[in-house]
Amino acid sequence: MSTPNFFSTQNSVQAAADVREAAMKNPGFGSVFSSNMASARYTAADGWHDGKIVPYAPLTIPPSALVFHYAQEIFEGLKVYSREDGGISLFRPDANARRFVKSAERLAMAPLPEEVFLESVEKLALIDKDWIPKERGSSLYLRPVMFASQSVLGVKPSTEYSYYVLACPVGNYFKDGDSGISLWVSENYSRAGIGGTGEAKCGGNYAASLAAQAEAQRQGCDQVVFLDSREKTWVEELGGMNIFFVFKDGSIQTPPLGGTILPGVTRDSVLKLAAKLGIEAREELYSIEQWEADAKSGKLVEAFACGTAAVITSIRHVKRANSEFTIGSGKAGDTTLKLKNALLDIQSGKAEDPFGWVKRLA
Repeated sequence: MSTPNFFSTQNSVQAAADVREAAMKNPGFGSVFSSNMASARYTAADGWHDGKIVPYAPLTIPPSALVFHYAQEIFEGLKVYSREDGGISLFRPDANARRFVKSAERLAMAPLPEEVFLESVEKLALIDKDWIPKERGSSLYLRPVMFASQSVLGVKPSTEYSYYVLACPVGNYFKDGDSGISLWVSENYSRAGIGGTGEAKCGGNYAASLAAQAEAQRQGCDQVVFLDSREKTWVEELGGMNIFFVFKDGSIQTPPLGGTILPGVTRDSVLKLAAKLGIEAREELYSIEQWEADAKSGKLVEAFACGTAAVITSIRHVKRANSEFTIGSGKAGDTTLKLKNALLDIQSGKAEDPFGWVKRLA
C-alpha cells in the first residue's frame, strides 16, 4: 500500500516560463491549473496503488461510475505559500489529511492513509513550485479529491476509488478583499441536519447550498448564511465558510460544531490564534434574532467568515426576508484585521509559528 515513495514523479512535466507567467496573470480563483496533478487508485483487491505525478489532463470515466449516480465523493482544500525568505511551505496539511479520512469514513469510502495524502500534496507542491504566486495573500491552492469509480449501478459503497490532487495559483477569493461581503439569511433552505453529512467535506453539501446561494445573489448579496435545520433559529455557517462574531467587549464567538458544521481548519486556527493573542474566544449558539439585535445595539461590532479559500473575510451587511442590518462601520474591524494579519504572517513565515502549523518544503 503506502511506502515512503508511493508517488512516482517520472512522468511529470514543466511548462515553459512564458506560458506559465501568462497563465498566472489575474487568474481568478480556481480557473487556472498548474502543469501537473497527483493521481492514485484503490481497488478492494489491491488497496491503494499506482501513485504518480502526471501532467494535468482530462479524465476518462465511464458514465456508469458510481460517483455520478450515488454521489460518493469527498475533497479537501489547502494552500502552498511563498515564504518571506524565498522558501515554500504548507499550512497544517496534517489537519487536512485527518479530515479527509473522516470524510471518507462518513461516506463509506476507503480511507486514504494520511501519509499518502501528505506525500501527494508535498510532491506536487515541490514539482510545481514555480506556479506559487509571491504576492501577500496569494498562494497555490491544492484540491485533493476522491470519488467512487466502480462501473456498476446499485446503491452500495464502491469497491474502486480514484484520487487526484489539482493545483491552481490564486489570489483573493472575494474580489473586494478587505471591503467585506454581504450575506443573505436563508430561511427556506438548509445546508445540513443532525445525522447528515454536514461535518464531512463532500460535494453534496455544496450542491445543497447552490439554490440558496442563487437566492442570495438575486437579493444582491455575496454569500448565503444558513440557520439550523430544526428550529431555523441558530446561525450555523456560510455556503463554504465558517463564521465568527466580534463583540464590543473584545471577545469573539463561533457556533459549536455539533455534527452539522464543517470543522474548518481555518476556524480551528482562529480559535487557537485568538487565545495566543489574548482574545477571549468561545463556541456558543447564536440566534439570528440576537445577531440582528446585537448589531443594531452596538454590542456586536464585527463579524467575519473564514476558510482556506477565503482566509478571513469581513462581513459588512446582512439581509433577511423582512429586515437588514449593517455590522459595525460596514468595514473590516480591528479584531478581524488583527487575526487575519497574524494568520498570514505565520503562513508566509513573516512571524514565528508557535503552534507547529507550518510544514516547510523548501
